[in-house]
Amino acid sequence: MRKLKMFFMDHWGKMSIVVATVALIIAFVVLLMRLDSYGRNTMLAYIPMYILMGAIQAIVFVGAYMFFFSGGFSKLKKNKVNTSKVNVKFSDVIGFEAAKKEAMEVVDIIKDSARVKQIGGKLVKGILLMGPPGCGKTLLAKAIATEAKMPFISIAGSEFVEVFVGVGASRVRKLFKQARKLAYTEGSCIVFIDEIDVIGRGRTFSYMGGGEETNSTQNQLLVELDGLESAGQNVIVIAATNANENVLDKALLRPGRFDRKIQITLPTLEEREDIFKYYLAKIKAGKDIDVRKLASYTKFKSPAEIENIVKEAALISTRNKKSFVDMEDLSLAMDRVNLGLETHLTMTPKEKEMTAYHESGHAVALYLLHPTDEIFKASLKSRGGALGLVYHTPKEELHTQSKEELIADIIVALGGYAAEKIKYGTTSTGVSSDFHKAMAIANAMVWNFGMGKKGFVGDFSAIPKDSMSSKLKEELNAETMEIMNSCLNKVNECLTTDWAIVEDMAQEMLKKEELTFKEVEDIFQRHGKGKKSDIKEETKDDKISEDLKAEEVKTEKNRQEESKPED
Repeated sequence: MRKLKMFFMDHWGKMSIVVATVALIIAFVVLLMRLDSYGRNTMLAYIPMYILMGAIQAIVFVGAYMFFFSGGFSKLKKNKVNTSKVNVKFSDVIGFEAAKKEAMEVVDIIKDSARVKQIGGKLVKGILLMGPPGCGKTLLAKAIATEAKMPFISIAGSEFVEVFVGVGASRVRKLFKQARKLAYTEGSCIVFIDEIDVIGRGRTFSYMGGGEETNSTQNQLLVELDGLESAGQNVIVIAATNANENVLDKALLRPGRFDRKIQITLPTLEEREDIFKYYLAKIKAGKDIDVRKLASYTKFKSPAEIENIVKEAALISTRNKKSFVDMEDLSLAMDRVNLGLETHLTMTPKEKEMTAYHESGHAVALYLLHPTDEIFKASLKSRGGALGLVYHTPKEELHTQSKEELIADIIVALGGYAAEKIKYGTTSTGVSSDFHKAMAIANAMVWNFGMGKKGFVGDFSAIPKDSMSSKLKEELNAETMEIMNSCLNKVNECLTTDWAIVEDMAQEMLKKEELTFKEVEDIFQRHGKGKKSDIKEETKDDKISEDLKAEEVKTEKNRQEESKPED
């Protein structure tokens, strides 16, 4: 009896289905017998059609079910890249020499894996490439694969993201399964995951289940990375990201997963010069191109941006029906890339003149008072919504700014307002963006950097404004206005003293619409305002004169001593 009861408890579901099916069949037969002959024949005629429709629905359901469980949306596109076709070598990777040196060390370790194992070391299993966009992280990954003679699979982090739960994790499994097969058949394999921050961000844990899909994808990735070492397979994972290292999950960055972190920075002056030479060699470029000057004008530009400038210059040269690219084409290309496309606006003569004086005020203040920046171009051509502009760049690459440099930035920003006020006694709405920039810098100096005169030290923006006393806020705001007024007085004094230069430059801008650095410098030379190089030259001449005078004094003294009678 107990066995029968246990059997019923174990199989009650199946028995219920059987009983229900038998009951339905009996009920169908009973109802069918109650119908008249016509109704019974009609019902029997429809039964085959019902059976066929049910069979079709079952086939569709089973097919969809098998599609999802055999891969479905988790199927990956074949992204195997043949390194012989890519053929990117370290010599083709221009710039970021420090990162390239680390990559070369990785290649040496891969090539000499037997010796590394003999010593007792572990092979590199994960490499993380970090840096700004356009700096060549993908190119460096291809170079590693080519130099190490390893096939690699390329995939983007976004390809793991899906609305269906579990798809991302399934794709990770399939990716590494494909990589293991490739490593087994060809001896080794590199998996390159671009934009890994899409799936590698810090995991979130919530009782509501938020972020479960991304968490499961990352968990599977961590398991696969650990499995590479335990399986002893020669699969290396290279990941690239533009995000900060702190954005990524700590478990992803621990030793044993990504063993090497290679930081790729923006190119230096010498590296930018090499990049320009590399891309200019691919086009017909004139001999008069000053590559050093181009490199100095493109501070903080990535290799991709430099390539874009050269390509844009080639297009400009083609449109102008030139046989080669010259310096003018490259200058126009930098304008288009940095400042945007020129828009042809119709301005009244008065408005154009006012704009010329406004930009001249900026230029004169910049040239005479700014310690680190120099003028690249002053223009009345409308770009990016501005009626005119003075484009300037740092003389050298600086990563921080001193108090004096920030003060100079405010002075230059107020130069346009001061020039309009001196010339016309009134101003225009063109000063809006200048005021915004100047006020933002002055406010940051006081509230964030402790650069006010009254000695308020600290980052006051970290304190909730509700917690600050009204007196402290008033004093900080007063400090900001004091900096603004002090800078305005300085730029007014500068422009008033050298107003002849402002007038000269404004008239030149009205004639030519655009002035280069050389043309701006010529204007200042005409008024006796030379650059520091002139001062150095004068100092050198003065030193030579002093040396000659000292030599004459010494010679005269020796002559007098020789003419003395001996005792």
